[in-house]
Amino acid sequence: MLDEADDIHPLFHGSPKTTEFRKLRKRLVQNVREAVEQYGMIEPGAKWLVCLSGGKDSYTLLAILQELKWRGLLPVELLACNLDQGQPGFPATVLPGFLEKMQVPHRIEYQDTYSVVMDKIPQGRTFCALCSRLRRGHLYRIAREEGCSAVVLGHHRDDILETFFMNLFHGGRLATMPPKLVNEEGDLFVYRPLAHVAEADCERFARALNYPIIPCDLCGSQDGLQRQQVKAILDGWEKNSPGRRQVMFRALMNARPSHLLDPGLFDFAGLTRTGTGDGR
Repeated sequence: MLDEADDIHPLFHGSPKTTEFRKLRKRLVQNVREAVEQYGMIEPGAKWLVCLSGGKDSYTLLAILQELKWRGLLPVELLACNLDQGQPGFPATVLPGFLEKMQVPHRIEYQDTYSVVMDKIPQGRTFCALCSRLRRGHLYRIAREEGCSAVVLGHHRDDILETFFMNLFHGGRLATMPPKLVNEEGDLFVYRPLAHVAEADCERFARALNYPIIPCDLCGSQDGLQRQQVKAILDGWEKNSPGRRQVMFRALMNARPSHLLDPGLFDFAGLTRTGTGDGR
């Protein structure tokens, strides 16, 4: 079904006819379907706010979700949303034009969070935390205004791994970005359907379809970010042992509380001996 070239969403028009691209497309669809089903993201009749930054990951997210909906495999309404944060030089006409051409329902919102971040963050400090918090607040508001039950983000497998190691190295905790959570107010889900998708596949997919990539010049212009350092470590491990990222990701899905050290997750104090010690 996925190979029927004349029966595709407009986001896939002009797709390469190569076997390599067909395999990539099928793998992405399979990965996203797996995450959506495994983490119970589907509520029939729900409406999702699909956040679109203009980067390779969010384009991939939008295309695969639209493909699943097109095929009748995702019974939810999709509304694409771009939050223009007022960054100098941001090409404000690119995404509206793209979404209209691709026949994707969308909302473009302008909020100058850039000036707030630049005013509040001291020289030499990274922008990510405040920028993300401000952006998330506006997206939650937009989701409520549009009657959405979920905010859908484009974080992929590598983002999840990097966040895990950032928490391990710098936060002193075993945690990462879950594929599904409820916001603090309790009224919205946050979904990450690309949780099982490799960043390299997002890169290949977006480039193959020639989507108009918009770089994030706000945080991307900063050197020495902790995430960049962690990414470099993971890149080195992957280079020396291909497939290492996937093995580590599987470990996040195979936690054993009894073999960690958190008494809040496992009742070590209540652990009792049950054997006789005589080998019988």
